[in-house]
Amino acid sequence: MNVNDAEIVLAILKNNDFEPTKDLIEADVILILTCAIRDSAEEKIWGRLGFLKGLKRTRKKDRPSRLLGCMAERLKTKVLETSDMVDLVAGPDSYRDLPRLLSLTDTDQRSVNVLLSLDETYADISPVRLNENSISAYVSIMRGCDNMCTYCIVPFTRGRERSRPVSSILREVEQLSEKGVKEVTLLGQNVNSYRLKPKKGGLRFADLLNRVAAVNPEMRIRFTSPHPKDFPDEVVEVIRQHSNVCKNLHMPAQSGNSVVLERMRRGYTREAYLELVRSIRLKLPDVALSSDFICGFCGETDEEFEDTLSLMEEVRYNQAYLFAYSMRERTTAHRRFKDDVPPDVKQRRCLKRNKI
Repeated sequence: MNVNDAEIVLAILKNNDFEPTKDLIEADVILILTCAIRDSAEEKIWGRLGFLKGLKRTRKKDRPSRLLGCMAERLKTKVLETSDMVDLVAGPDSYRDLPRLLSLTDTDQRSVNVLLSLDETYADISPVRLNENSISAYVSIMRGCDNMCTYCIVPFTRGRERSRPVSSILREVEQLSEKGVKEVTLLGQNVNSYRLKPKKGGLRFADLLNRVAAVNPEMRIRFTSPHPKDFPDEVVEVIRQHSNVCKNLHMPAQSGNSVVLERMRRGYTREAYLELVRSIRLKLPDVALSSDFICGFCGETDEEFEDTLSLMEEVRYNQAYLFAYSMRERTTAHRRFKDDVPPDVKQRRCLKRNKI
């Protein structure tokens, strides 16, 4: 999603007479696109700001960096108060405002816009691809999230769920096809929730996927991520009917224990998840499954984590990622729970997964 955001930002700036450069020394403007999902991602940004500060003596134009995206929205005050290397902070729904914000910094003013929108999807923006020669591309079909999982900060940094109009999505896919792109990945925090307004009724994700697949039968179509709590049979049927829709599904389980899943507010149990996997494999025998897991979520015992390992063993994913939990401010977990699993225990559990 950060790649897609970067391509939207590039399109907006190019339309306002900015041109990209790979030379940090020569750059008039340095933009850092951030993520706030995990603490490690934010630590990398602080490190990057320190690195850029070290370039001050060699850069011809000693100008602060500009921070964009989810971390910018989450830590706007802290960033401006603690770093003299940032003079602009823009959240994920304010990219259209970048030309104005940048003009303010030209007069040595600090500029901020982190307002979240109820309808911004950048549907009329044609993203400028970071790698024009790549045979693959990302297409955003929606922004934000309404799921409110207790550990997740996305609804607070990217706002509520908004679906992009079908015509806009199809137009972008057609343009990519004409440029020779061979593979497109449809992006959304929960693609299963895709709806046209009004939210009740209207076009669903299965219908959109069917239309996208029909644009060019030779173009491979992927999507990420579907949510296990509401994976419809209609989507599986579209995958089965279209040979160009890849039979690779990323199904984030997060935990293999039903009590932990309830504490995470995931909306399904271990048993329901396994039943979904069995149903999908029955209809798509050649499907490849991948997943995300969190270890050390608030209150997780060794026995509850063993259920996560046993789920991995039972499902036999083609690929699975396990991340140590890091508490994020503003989430439900931050308000209600305690991050009480010691760091060394989280690390030990991560290493234990590697033995599967």
